[in-house]
Amino acid sequence: MTKLQSLEQSVRALGGLWDTQRAVTAFRDAGHGEGDQRQQEKRARWALRRLVEAGVLTKVQDRPVRYRTTEDAEHA
Repeated sequence: MTKLQSLEQSVRALGGLWDTQRAVTAFRDAGHGEGDQRQQEKRARWALRRLVEAGVLTKVQDRPVRYRTTEDAEHA
């Protein structure tokens, strides 16, 4: 399973709001916590943007950036 797939699995299972820190935590929990904090945050932001492109997440706030699962956003 790729890092992106593991994050997508976490997002779909847990739902709710997602930000960089929550994505970093999900990566660490899945065994993908390599690198220093800056590298982990960069990887998390990249993955969150890919999940937006895939239609899994919807951006709901700019600063700080927050995402909601698309399913949750449609029902809000």
